[in-house]
Amino acid sequence: MSKSSKKAAAEARRAKVEEMRRAEKARDRRNRIITITVSTVIVAGLIGWGGYAINSANEKDEQQAAAAKKPVSGEKTWDAKKLGRTHVKGTVDYPMNPPVGGDHNKAWMTCDGTVYTKPIAKENAVHSLEHGAVWVTYNDKVTDADIKTLGDKVSKTPYTLMSPDKTQTGAITLSAWGHQLSVDKASDPRVEQFLTKYVQGAQTPEQGATCSGGLTAA
Repeated sequence: MSKSSKKAAAEARRAKVEEMRRAEKARDRRNRIITITVSTVIVAGLIGWGGYAINSANEKDEQQAAAAKKPVSGEKTWDAKKLGRTHVKGTVDYPMNPPVGGDHNKAWMTCDGTVYTKPIAKENAVHSLEHGAVWVTYNDKVTDADIKTLGDKVSKTPYTLMSPDKTQTGAITLSAWGHQLSVDKASDPRVEQFLTKYVQGAQTPEQGATCSGGLTAA
């Protein structure tokens, strides 16, 4: 091969290598642009989602706060400041049945989603209310199916207890400190509303007090 041919071949190789380098640089630039674009879109999406999530959380908190201030339809209330909180011995003559507060026994009924099949002493149950529990009671008007439904719900809800009470007027009664609701059926949506609002709710005189370690029988 002549010198001129070798020179031409070398220049051709250099030109090809240079073309490959330019093509590689162009690919790198395209890849960087794509990466930056995708990253920007992802970050923008995350920021947008984060803002949406924060707004949704804030709206949920506001809705819950509003619900906490709104009484459950049909509930009765008593002035908590007028409900005694003294530990006493013996029975107490409560002005309402079941009681929603007042002087009570120093021992509380265990209320960690505890379902009692026999009546319990009101003086012990009231102490449970002081700890933030909701007490679910029922009389003979309630069906076995409703009793099971209530029992299942209570057993899954800490700071609740349930027991029969033939002396009460309402078929099903839910009592918290200073608050009470009577319904006819376990399926009444207000049952869940009352539990959500008053289990360890703002009405609790002794926030954080335990519901375990109390009495387990009347």
